[in-house]
Amino acid sequence: QVRLVESGGGLARPGGSLRLSCAASGSIFDIGAMAWYRQAPGEQRELVARITTGGSADYADTVKGRFTISRDNAENRVSLQMNSLKPEDKAVYYCKARIFVRTIIDWNTYWGQGTQLAVSV
Repeated sequence: QVRLVESGGGLARPGGSLRLSCAASGSIFDIGAMAWYRQAPGEQRELVARITTGGSADYADTVKGRFTISRDNAENRVSLQMNSLKPEDKAVYYCKARIFVRTIIDWNTYWGQGTQLAVSV
């Protein structure tokens, strides 16, 4: 019914930049909050950044000032601009969205499949 697909992961050098994107598709009536999470090997999944429908954003302390979350409501898309990357940013990044689904006439939470970020010289 609803699908989130991330793109933009890959290999970056320390100090470099990369942009992740996540597109929602399917039986969507409305999208509420959207967010990016990450999970490093052996670690729990953690919140990186989230953004409301109106564009208010907040960030994990570890990425504040380096990462910027944004959304395009017309295209049902959320992005994460990552600058000044560090080796410890290496993880699988997942997008998450709260979506009002037409076919069930209710809100539900969806996750993307994840996209890998590696930071290495």
